[in-house]
Amino acid sequence: MKVEYEQTIEIAAQADRVWDVMSDVERWPEWTASVRSAQLLDGGGLWPGQRARLRQPRVPVAIWTVERVDHGQSFVWRSDTTGLSSLGEHTVEPKGADSSQAVVRLTHSGALAGPARLIFGGLIRRYVRLEAEGLKRAVEAK
Repeated sequence: MKVEYEQTIEIAAQADRVWDVMSDVERWPEWTASVRSAQLLDGGGLWPGQRARLRQPRVPVAIWTVERVDHGQSFVWRSDTTGLSSLGEHTVEPKGADSSQAVVRLTHSGALAGPARLIFGGLIRRYVRLEAEGLKRAVEAK
């Protein structure tokens, strides 16, 4: 079973500015209430194989491993626990001279994807929305 949560948001800024904020994972706690702390574990920057420890309110600490990076456009990372695989996708694309669209997507798969949706679905939708809205505020404030 697969369960997907997604939030798309328009941002009044060029895509490279959005990317700079979105890809600076360790600073996420400054602009989204969905992350208490974020630490890159294998040196700076996003690259395939990089691991990050994320602490979020009301959920267990998770280690995310970067799978793909298309610098300036997107990154994908994964966190796996028994019965549940989480795939996080963060994408930005230009929409005009000074506007962009960002997409935050979380996909759960595995035996516990359905139960996780029933128990945590509302919280997960809220966190995905908070992340997109916080990204917009952080970028537009610069």
